[in-house]
Amino acid sequence: MDISQLMFRDGLMKDERILVTGGGTGLGREMSEAFLKLGADVYICGRRQNKLDETAQELMDAHGGSVKAIACDIRDADAIDAMIDQIWQDGPLTGLVNNAAGNFISRTEDLSVNGFNAIADIVFRGTFYVTHNVGKRIIAEKGRCNVLSILTTWVWNGSAFVVPSAMSKSAINTMTQSLAVEWGRYNMRFNAIAPGLFPTKGMSARLSPGGRGGNSNNEINPMGRHGEMHELANLAVFLMGPGAEYVNGQTIAIDGAGYQATGGTFWSTLQGLGDEEWEGLRAMIKGTNAKDKSERSTG
Repeated sequence: MDISQLMFRDGLMKDERILVTGGGTGLGREMSEAFLKLGADVYICGRRQNKLDETAQELMDAHGGSVKAIACDIRDADAIDAMIDQIWQDGPLTGLVNNAAGNFISRTEDLSVNGFNAIADIVFRGTFYVTHNVGKRIIAEKGRCNVLSILTTWVWNGSAFVVPSAMSKSAINTMTQSLAVEWGRYNMRFNAIAPGLFPTKGMSARLSPGGRGGNSNNEINPMGRHGEMHELANLAVFLMGPGAEYVNGQTIAIDGAGYQATGGTFWSTLQGLGDEEWEGLRAMIKGTNAKDKSERSTG
């Protein structure tokens, strides 16, 4: 990310303490860097301690400040409780970014129950577990907290070939709106961002294997390009920082009008594939998953 493109003054987020799930890579890393650059104390979590440590050190070398890395599998409610206990030893959070996710393309008839749960356990259950744990502490201590969830435009119209993610992200959109009302009285705000294409290594491997996928072609976007990381980071800072406290219960798309133009889904690019082509895509995705599992076991 070109950090010079942040549109906010230095020190804007001083005294903020923010946890970013999935903060070691991809969009989570970019948002963590923006919060750190603007003065926040940042916590990042994920499943690979070595990658988290690497990211934390790189960000602190670049900007100073504090980034603490905690390995945590958010599918495990007990592990989440232990992580939040550790964070609370330094003081309560003032912000939570629900960014951790999982996804892959598949015909729904090819999905197994385990395949469905691999996504739902992270995106749906894990996001709720973290939000619920943090929220109960804020309520008990009469604190304050901004909660930001990273969704997709599929929450408005669904998406073929990524049904577990579309269902889970839609549930988190509903959580955002529901808790904005229920917990607004406790000095908590809940908002979400629905990004279009912001290319990351993990996204490309699982959603555009071999260059096939719903948002892999810039030519289908009205603006003829993908998003830049600083654009997403600026929106995240706006929603998490001071000055926009009356924004609550909103999901904001940042996709160059891709949703209006194409629906933001995978249907048009994948609906014509035959059995052999789907088998090839599954093989590519399995290879990516095997590599990730190996990296986690050695990390």
